[in-house]
Parts: sequence; structure tokens; C-alpha cells
Amino acid sequence: IMANGEVVEIEDLIGKSEKELKDQQFELLIDRAATKYNDEDLQFRLSDSVQTAFFESQGDCIIEVVNRDSGNYRKDFSDRFELDGILFEEPSVNLFTFNNPYGACKTCEGFGQILGIDPDLVIPDKSLSIAEGAIAPWRSDAKRDEWLKPLLRNGIKFDFPIHRAYNELTPEEQELVWQGNSYFEGINEFFRWTQTQLHKVQYRVLLSRYRGRTPCPDCKGTRLRKDAHYVLVGGEPGVGKSIADVVLKPISEAKTWFEQLELKPTEQKVAERLLREVINRLDYLERVGLDYLTLNRVANTLSGGEFQRIKLSTSLGSALVGSMYILDEPSIGLHPRDTTRLISVLELLRNLGNTVIVVEHEEEVMRAADQIIDIGPNAGSHGGELVFQGTLPELMEAGNTHTAAYLSGRESIPVPKHRRVWRNSLWLRGCRENNLRNIDVQIPLEVMTCITGVSGSGKSTLVKKILYPAVGKLLGSVSEATGKFDKLEGDYKKIRQVEFVDQNPIGKSSRSNPVTYVKAYDAIRSLYADQPLAKARGYKPSHFSFNVDGGRCEICQGEGQVTVEMQFMADIHLTCEGCGGKRFKQEVLDIQYKEKNISDVLDLTVDDAIEFFAGQNPVLNKLQPLQEVGLGYITLGQSANSLSGGEAQRVKLASFLAKGSGSNSGGILFIFDEPTTGLHFHDISKLLHSINALVEQGNTAVIIEHNQEVIKSADWVIDLGPDGGDKGGNLEFAGTPEDLAKLGEKNHTGMYLAGKL
Repeated sequence: IMANGEVVEIEDLIGKSEKELKDQQFELLIDRAATKYNDEDLQFRLSDSVQTAFFESQGDCIIEVVNRDSGNYRKDFSDRFELDGILFEEPSVNLFTFNNPYGACKTCEGFGQILGIDPDLVIPDKSLSIAEGAIAPWRSDAKRDEWLKPLLRNGIKFDFPIHRAYNELTPEEQELVWQGNSYFEGINEFFRWTQTQLHKVQYRVLLSRYRGRTPCPDCKGTRLRKDAHYVLVGGEPGVGKSIADVVLKPISEAKTWFEQLELKPTEQKVAERLLREVINRLDYLERVGLDYLTLNRVANTLSGGEFQRIKLSTSLGSALVGSMYILDEPSIGLHPRDTTRLISVLELLRNLGNTVIVVEHEEEVMRAADQIIDIGPNAGSHGGELVFQGTLPELMEAGNTHTAAYLSGRESIPVPKHRRVWRNSLWLRGCRENNLRNIDVQIPLEVMTCITGVSGSGKSTLVKKILYPAVGKLLGSVSEATGKFDKLEGDYKKIRQVEFVDQNPIGKSSRSNPVTYVKAYDAIRSLYADQPLAKARGYKPSHFSFNVDGGRCEICQGEGQVTVEMQFMADIHLTCEGCGGKRFKQEVLDIQYKEKNISDVLDLTVDDAIEFFAGQNPVLNKLQPLQEVGLGYITLGQSANSLSGGEAQRVKLASFLAKGSGSNSGGILFIFDEPTTGLHFHDISKLLHSINALVEQGNTAVIIEHNQEVIKSADWVIDLGPDGGDKGGNLEFAGTPEDLAKLGEKNHTGMYLAGKL
């Protein structure tokens, strides 16, 4: 044994008291030998001894070289993954994924957020100073005296500006308000104290008022455990990057970093194939116009078009040949600038030897196609025929379809003869959510405004995360969190209602359908209840409903189908044997109007129903808005979950039109998120007519849109940019479409708009 650096026999120590041994440091001597050059047996022997040392000590081995000439030399070795007293995990694939319990942050369990104190609720109006009561929980007299006064009284001692607006404080000064110092206790300490008072109901209520989803303090929202952040690629700390650093970069920057990554020759050999795969995949994401997204972007925050293009880039990455790709409107959510990049991707897929079939309304995609198949001539019962197949020049020559007429310029959506002049407006001050760069935006009232800009420039953030919640909270109709901005100013009192007409389904069950959503079914049921046979049998309008007991088939509960649960397999839907899928009892089906029963009416398209109910104004007044927004082809009883996002959005628009211009009309702020999704030129014309009808009633329309036909028809355009992600978020332009077009190549939207005016 080595005792305090001296070799002693174990037997010499046996029998000694604990007091004698207490101050000695012991190390177990595994082996010692006199070294000779090129002694192979000695190499094997020492190798075994080193292995024994690591095993017996659970990871430690000490080598001491005794040299008479140069003195002793001692070196400590460890085979544990450690440094500076920190024991690290061995890197593995699972260490770098938050979807695995091994790699997920232990505090937030891989979600990146925890239920904590929301700073935006604690300091709701950041334009106020601390002295003016910016800290909401300290506004009551008791809390002001106990918590706020020490800061107000002592602020001068550490040079703190108590009269400066909170949003004008430096990050260090803002942090001081939360952390406190020797002169006052900060906001964090206040909430820690509140936690100790939870046995009192008033403190539980107070705490719940300021709770919200906040970034995890441990992983800072990266969702990975701390150990994963210690592993760097590409150099020492300060130069090398952790996986968290890389996934927080926009795709364009991440690709550049991987391309410029310099590794040692051995590392380069290991990483060569991996780097090629990573760069290729990032390149495909860039090609489909998603270079502004960060790699850790949460999937449920992506638009439908973004999600579809990510799937398209996955197909490119697989490099398959001889495959058939079917794409359903891949240009959704794409600015015209990015459409050309999308077309190049589709052509690349074709050139690899694949078949690419695209369902599309975008003019540029049609012009790039090798073959065009045109279905029509109109929609619903007036469509369903192959009206043309061939090349673009052949289509232009044939000229017998709506598509040909618009592509050749024989038909077009006219530019409005004049723009509406507005007097009242809203101001959104200091918008800085996501990539918005502390901009002030003026939204005109009682006109049609388009919010434009390339994909990722901040349009959805401005409208969906700031404008809609901010106005909705004033009216008490919206509870979702508002994005970061300073304050709402202007004539907001002129708005009595806000409606966000998005592409979410109009109903989640198979019982929801367009005719019930626009309230036309009430008038139809009343009409059938007024028929002589219905009156003779004592039928009320409720007998013609498939949602309540009475006239509906009781076997399928008015569904028309019976669902057979198959446990581990998909459920089977069978046509109901009782009603044959007609939803109603036979005695109710006996009641007819113009030789059609209630089930036959539900199978009519909107266009056919308008002809069928001629003269019945209560029904027509509700159905005609569906036709006006270009939905004449859908059937009255079509299940809501079979409608596309664009169709659902236009059904909602029709329901507002159906309410008419009564005494309560006007004063509604309508927000539309890309309403042209899934629309042909012919239908966009109808849509614009409907939106203008709402504006003429004294309402305001704010539209997030890329379609040039809609932008040229707006009264006012607000353009964000200049690009997407961290290169966007600036207010590039606000004015009329004509003024925007004059910017030409200085503005991405203006350059394409000029051709439409």
C-alpha cells in the first residue's frame, strides 16, 4: 500500500489504532516494475495492471514514475466522462432528443415551457413606469406600501430610474426589478412569499391571476437536458456550437454553418457522410421556401402550406425514382417570389424520373406544367366533365374554359375604380412578438386592408397574435394570450365585435353541415312542417331534424350510418338498414315539397337548391350567400369534416352575409387568413364581391393574403418584410396598391403587383 507516498506492507498497518491511521492517505499499489525499452511482456503486464486499477477503483488510476536523475513524476487518470468535478453522461443519440426521457429536460419534461409566472401578466402595460404602477400585483395600497415603496424610496441610491417607462429600461434594469437587491425585494421574491401563503384563498386567487406558460428556466426553451448543451461541434467554447445553438438558427443560417464547418482530419472522415445528408436536407427545405423557419419550430405553429412543403422536402431527401407524387395545392401560403422556387423543386422531382400531379389554382404553376387537365365546366352538378387536356398553348387556343379565359386575359378581375377613403383607425404600438421589430402599425377602419409580405415576414404574428387578441380582450370575447406589444390606441371604441374567419372546421361531428351552420335548415324545416300532410299528422319543424328525437331514424340516431367498433382495427361504417342512409323515419319521408322529401333536399347542391326553392325567400336569403362565396357546388347536408379549410372559411363568411344588413350591422372587425385557399380565379371574383358587401355595411376587413388579385382590390396595403424569419419583421410599406406597385423591384410584393395594375 502507498501510505502518504511511501510503500508499506499491509501487515505493518494491521493492528494499528484508528487514531494512528486517521491522518494518512492510502492508495492501493497494483503493480510496480523497472522499465525496459521494447519489453513486450512488460507492456502486456502493465496494460493488465492499469485495467485492474480502473476496475477496482471504479474509474481512477494513478501512474507514478520514479527516476533517480529527474525526480518523481505522478499523473492521475480517469476513465469516467468528467471534467472540473462534473460527471457527464456518455453522449448517445437519445441524449440529443427531447422526445426521449433520457434527453428531455428534467424540469419541463421536454416541452420547453412550464406553468410559471407570466411576465406579460405581471407587467401588462410596459409603457408605464414603476412609479406609475407598471407592476400589476403591487397596485393595491397594502402591497404598494410593503413591496413597492422600498424600491421607490431607495431607487436613487443605486441609480434606478423609477419614472422611466418599463420598456425603455435596459435589460439589466428590468432584471433588477425581478431579482431585487439589498435595498428592496424583487418581484420573484414577492411570488416566492405568496407561495408560502397558499393556505389563504386570496393568495391562491392572486397567484392564479399571474400564472401562464413561461420558458423553462433550466433549458431556456430548448427542451434538452443541460448535459446535451455541453457537447460542442466545431471548436472550443465560444467557437463551437451545441445542438441547441444550431436548432435555434433559421434554416438558411444553419445550412451555411454546416457548409463552413471545419473539423480535424479524423473528425472530418467520420462526419463526411453525415454532413452531406444534413446539408442536402437543409437545402431542400430552403428550396421549398422555408429558409426562415428555425429547426426547432413546433409543428402545431406551422401553416398548412408550410407543413405540406416540409413533407415535400422529405420526398426530395429520399431521392426516389419512378414514383408518383400527388400534391394538393402546395402553393398555399406562398408569396409569388417563392412560387418560382417551388416550381423548380417540382421540376427536379420530375427530372429524377418521377410523375408529379399537382391540384393547383396558382397561375405560375399552371404555366410551368407539361400537361393541364381542366375539369368543369362549372362546379357541383354543372361540373365533373373533362373539358380540356393538353399543353398550355393548346389550352389558350381552345379557350373554352374559365381557366383558359383567365390565363389568356379574356376574363379578369377588374381593378376597383376608386379606393375607399378612411378616417378612423387603430394603432398597434411597439409590436415585437416573434420576429416583429418593435413596429407601430396603423389599421384603417371600415375599409378592406391586406396584410402582405413574403412567407415568414410576421403577418400572422401581427394579426393573429397581437391584433385579434388585443381587440378581443377589450370586448371580452377572447381569452388567449396576447403577443408582446406596448398598447392599442385609436378609435377602437367603434368596434363592437371581432370575428376571426379562419380555416378551422365549422364543426367536428358528422352532424355539422353547411345548411345548419348558415341557419337555412330552420327555414326548410318550417316549410316542410307547413305542408298539408305534415299538418294533418301534427308534425312540428323538429320532426324534420336529424339531431333530436321525433322524426329521425332511431336505429342510427339520424346519422344515416351505423358504426361497428372493431377494437384494435379501424371502425367500420355501414349504411343504416332501418332508413337506408336517409336519416329519417318513413312516415317523415312521406312529406314532400315539389315531389322531394327532406332527405332528397339534403342531397341537393346549393345551386340546385336555390332553383328548387324559388319563391321561398326565407330559405333563399340564407342559401344565396353560400352561392355568392363560390360554394354553389357543395351539398346542403355535406358533413362538415369533409369540407376543406378554404371551404369551411367561406361557409363562415356566408353565415355573416346571411345575417344581412339589419340594424345591428356595422362595427365588426373581420379578420381573414388567406381566404383564397382552394379558389379558382372565377371564384376569387365572387369572394371579393362578398367581402366588399361586408365592408359596405360599415364593417372592417383585414386580410392576410399573397394572392395578387385580392391585394390589387384592397383599399389599403400593409407590407411586412423585407424577407422572412430574422430578416423580416419590419414595416416596409403602408398605403394604396398603386403606391406599392411604384416601388417596383425595391419591394417583393410591389414588383409582382405592378404587373396586375
